[in-house]
Amino acid sequence: MSSVGMTPGTELAGKVALVTGGSRNIGRAISRSLAAGGAAVMVNALTSLDEARETVRLIERNGGEAAMFVADVSDPDAVGQLVDDTVKRFGRVDILVNNAAIRRETDFDKITLEEWRRVLAIILDGAFLCAQAVLPHLIRAGGGAIVNIGGQTGHRGATRRVHVIAAKGGLAALTKGMALDLAPSNITVNCVVPGTVDTARDTSSAPALPEYRRSLPPLGRRGEPEEIAAMVRLLAGPDGRYLTGQSIHLNGGGFMP
Repeated sequence: MSSVGMTPGTELAGKVALVTGGSRNIGRAISRSLAAGGAAVMVNALTSLDEARETVRLIERNGGEAAMFVADVSDPDAVGQLVDDTVKRFGRVDILVNNAAIRRETDFDKITLEEWRRVLAIILDGAFLCAQAVLPHLIRAGGGAIVNIGGQTGHRGATRRVHVIAAKGGLAALTKGMALDLAPSNITVNCVVPGTVDTARDTSSAPALPEYRRSLPPLGRRGEPEEIAAMVRLLAGPDGRYLTGQSIHLNGGGFMP
């Protein structure tokens, strides 16, 4: 595993971060990177419970402080419990990372309304609900950072993923709106947009990937989760306090908006 984003530091000492979908892949890398910067981290998961426990164990093994909480981020009551438990355990919230997502692949004419709503509920409604729930705590802390994890397909498009594209594109727009509304409270809101990243996925029943998803970007390699995490850590820390309302693309040159 790359050490990118894992360099020990103290710039987030005394801060508390809540990472939704923080159990594996990019979410795990973000959780570990924020912990390496000194933050206490609440790792949220819905189904990947063993992976969430492992993420907490990895953070604690490296001297960090972490806990996990099982919650469906599309459920307002569950989100309220998630935030309440975070504050109860760690005393505050300074950083929210909206990473929870489901990435279905379905032909457009076969997408049911139920599937459409579920994808948007996790990605877009979840980010909205979590941001609203942490807002009083960020204000109480004197400011903070919200980082939404977008997706390159939300900007360039893709086949068989129209619901994911709509949700991820919506995250970029949500980022701008929240950035403007929350700036007076010293809260920055940004969207980190990963390109093709090496992550573990179940491909046993998936169709062959289209060429644009198999090809490498100009830098000649896929990104690593830790490289996405490094940007999140920067945005959450003191060096990112003048960045807000931005969609920041990390894709090796594969897409240049």
